Amino acid sequence: MDYPNDQAPGAPIRSGIPEHGRIPKYYAVKARISLLLDELGEGGLLPTERDLALRHEVSRETVRQALRELLLEGRLRRQGRGTVVAGPKLEQPLSLASYTEGVRRQGRRPGRHLIGLERFPCPGPLAAEIAVAPGEPVWHLERVLLADDERVGLESTYVTVARLPRLDTEFDPDSSFYGYLRERLGIALGDADERIETVLATPREALLVGTPPALPMLLLHRLSRDTEGRPVERVRTLFRGDRFSFTTHLGGGGEGR
Repeated sequence: MDYPNDQAPGAPIRSGIPEHGRIPKYYAVKARISLLLDELGEGGLLPTERDLALRHEVSRETVRQALRELLLEGRLRRQGRGTVVAGPKLEQPLSLASYTEGVRRQGRRPGRHLIGLERFPCPGPLAAEIAVAPGEPVWHLERVLLADDERVGLESTYVTVARLPRLDTEFDPDSSFYGYLRERLGIALGDADERIETVLATPREALLVGTPPALPMLLLHRLSRDTEGRPVERVRTLFRGDRFSFTTHLGGGGEGR
């Protein structure tokens, strides 16, 4: 198999072209538009569908399909009535660092928009996860996640009222929840269980995040514990699949592949 001299380490082998060389027409157009995106740079305005169809001598539907994939991959974004080149995806570390810290490390401005803070009796399945009795009061904190004022996710946090009785009066919902735990309450996180899956947002979630319902989302489930092993929070976070990637560091010591 021949590898291009400029093959990026994370790129598809042979740019995704099968050995028999036959590729869908839209994919060939997509590859050419990708080169154009590199030339335009972040924020660059893409030519219209009509112009792209004329340039590549294909139908507008073929161009439309290529653009749909580039939008889903996060290479493009809608801006007003036009389409522009998107910036790089936000990299969120899989660690006990907060969303705030992860976004700031990339030179972006984190923010949150409060949807609601409610107190309700803990249902049985949630009670089993956070080790409380069913019916014990819990807080549900729901916030839209922002990066430079762009809506990029939706976060639901569940914590017991007994442990955080003044959450509704002491906590600034635009700030870091982990910072509040650490600095105001002296609660240090020790470890967490985390699971990530790909889902489609519900109509309500898509409306809050400002995405089409068909856009794939990354759903993160987290159960965090303090240094004594007691559950602190149960979190459900949706991240836009076109704006986020996750990173982690893997240590040695395991069996070989």
